[in-house]
Amino acid sequence: MRDQIAIVTGANGGLGKEFVKLLAAQPEITEIWTIARDREKLEQSALELGARVRIFSMDLTDRENVKHLAAELEKSGAAVKYLINNAGFAKFCSYDDISIEESLNMIDLNVGAVVALGLACIPHMERGSHLINIASQASFFPLPYQNIYSSTKAFVRNYTRALNVELKEKGIGATAVCPGWMKTGLFDRGLIGAKKGTRNFSGMVTPDLVAKKALRDAEKGKDISVYGSYVKFTHLLSKITPQRLMMKIWLGQQGIRLQKDA
Repeated sequence: MRDQIAIVTGANGGLGKEFVKLLAAQPEITEIWTIARDREKLEQSALELGARVRIFSMDLTDRENVKHLAAELEKSGAAVKYLINNAGFAKFCSYDDISIEESLNMIDLNVGAVVALGLACIPHMERGSHLINIASQASFFPLPYQNIYSSTKAFVRNYTRALNVELKEKGIGATAVCPGWMKTGLFDRGLIGAKKGTRNFSGMVTPDLVAKKALRDAEKGKDISVYGSYVKFTHLLSKITPQRLMMKIWLGQQGIRLQKDA
């Protein structure tokens, strides 16, 4: 039997670290490959979780790094039991509060890296393997003043659910995880002091709860995982409420008033 490995991106804290903890408790997992840019945090996590953790300090928006990871997979001869695409970032602001470079980098990481890493890993997956992509509650409808982030997460949700259908004949599952606000560094980094931006973080939960449900839902073969009554209610609303109205509700929640041109 081939060695079974798990790969977790954005693994140096928050939701990614919670996934690593849960996977470390699975004895059939031979190694856990943790990926993030911050080597120091990865090393600290590896010390906490034991010898089965192998770290990769890399920027996933650089395609050469994805090629390097694919080459390491080929060399290892291992099967990828889990790929958890968790790396991503947000900026909660107007379109003109951040640079073109930052905007495109958000798309590259939240979308491009998810697709690239999935395509690199799927050939090494076997029947019973799982691809878990972290989308967001923000994927349910367009969000003004969070326009790029919500759009990238809508891509991840739709892409993953469609990919799940394509992978069924191989016995591989793909699950889009759509958490609401979590107590992680993502929203701290997303707040840049913009005049208009996200200020209301309703339904905040801890990432360990989201990670546990995500793995359970993946094992059940679900193509989407939604944790918590608040997020589930929002998901329902997004199905029955016009998007234009949802955007007005969102702006009201955030205390954002739009001024009409004179």
